[in-house]
Amino acid sequence: MHDIKAIRQNPEIYDKAWARRGLAPQSKTILDKDILVRQALKVQQDAEAARNKASKQIGAAMGRGDKEEAEQLKLEVAGAKNIIAAMSAQIESEKQVLNDLLASLPNLPLDSVPDGEGEEENVDLRKFGTPKAFDFEPKAHDDLGEALGMMDFETAAKMSGSRFVVLSGKLARMDRALAAMMLDIQTDEHGYTETVPPFLVKAPALYGTGQLPKFEEDLFKTTGEHYLIPTAEVSLTNTVRESIIDSEKLPLRLTAHTPCFRSEAGSAGRDTKGMIRQHQFNKVELVSIVKPEDSEAEHERMIGCAEEILKRLELPYKVIELCTGDLGFGARKTYDIEVWLPSQKTYREISSVSNCGDFQARRMNARYKHAEKDNRFVHTLNGSGLAVGRTLVAVLENYQNADGSITVPKALVPYMGGVEVIS
Repeated sequence: MHDIKAIRQNPEIYDKAWARRGLAPQSKTILDKDILVRQALKVQQDAEAARNKASKQIGAAMGRGDKEEAEQLKLEVAGAKNIIAAMSAQIESEKQVLNDLLASLPNLPLDSVPDGEGEEENVDLRKFGTPKAFDFEPKAHDDLGEALGMMDFETAAKMSGSRFVVLSGKLARMDRALAAMMLDIQTDEHGYTETVPPFLVKAPALYGTGQLPKFEEDLFKTTGEHYLIPTAEVSLTNTVRESIIDSEKLPLRLTAHTPCFRSEAGSAGRDTKGMIRQHQFNKVELVSIVKPEDSEAEHERMIGCAEEILKRLELPYKVIELCTGDLGFGARKTYDIEVWLPSQKTYREISSVSNCGDFQARRMNARYKHAEKDNRFVHTLNGSGLAVGRTLVAVLENYQNADGSITVPKALVPYMGGVEVIS
């Protein structure tokens, strides 16, 4: 959500920022709607003042015994009430149109975000590790998993359809081990508080983090009023909705290991094979709630927290900064981490870490007590630390052996009960 007062004061700043995201100027449409709301409010306030004045005069007229004037004043009060009721309905209608428009517009990118129209213009920042040179043709993770008899897409499809998988045996253990390792590092070393949040949320929670109304088609909705979470970002960030936080408690850092559910409505034909893009997957999410002046430093900190997992697993990866044309709806700046997949001979996204500024906080009305000023909106940040399924994919492909077995990364062996090789 955007601050209408700020748009009134600096409409050109907003139009310029939205233009960087490929949008036409929006401020005139917004301000025209805002004028209608304020005009209706002025009419309503004038009618309320006239009603109050006439109401006081009725008593005085009755006291003088002037019934005719009293009756005339009663008619004025009745007329004013009709105007107030009509304006109230108009104000609510115009406000709804204005709020819907504001809610449909994306966050403003930071000035430092590179300009670009799409992912081809994202900027590589750094790389870690060197992709392994195999002396055999490396296989894809799904071929490896199926050959091991521990990754079953066919059985999953019988009960759930496409984009689902059944993991079993040591691969199911590895999925659990990866999540446990991630949680231990993020809580013990990086100061995040482990949380078990709801997996079902209502519409206001999704509105607060920006999934609604724009991305409803990518959500799974129950027959009632709940949605399955597309990411634990929704649940974790909404823990501060409609609240005023003591400044001493900031920053708040939360992490959770949850299933995530996405319809993948916009990905028809993409990654239909394997575990890269599924309707249900597990993820360890990181969320930080901070003061505005701390959000950029926290963003750099968070990307490091996510990178650390891949470093411990010794998986080659690179960090990129998204350009304006590839930036997510609620983000003002985003870093992606892409891990190397030998079978595809390319890097694929495994984490996205975003600074949302006060964009989500305004939608949730999440503020903190400021020592010198009125309560201010917090800044929110979120990121994957990491997507568990895609990390499993990366381990299988990068640690595969010629005989189809998988060497377990050293850092993961303790979480695998001492198992060093899956065969």
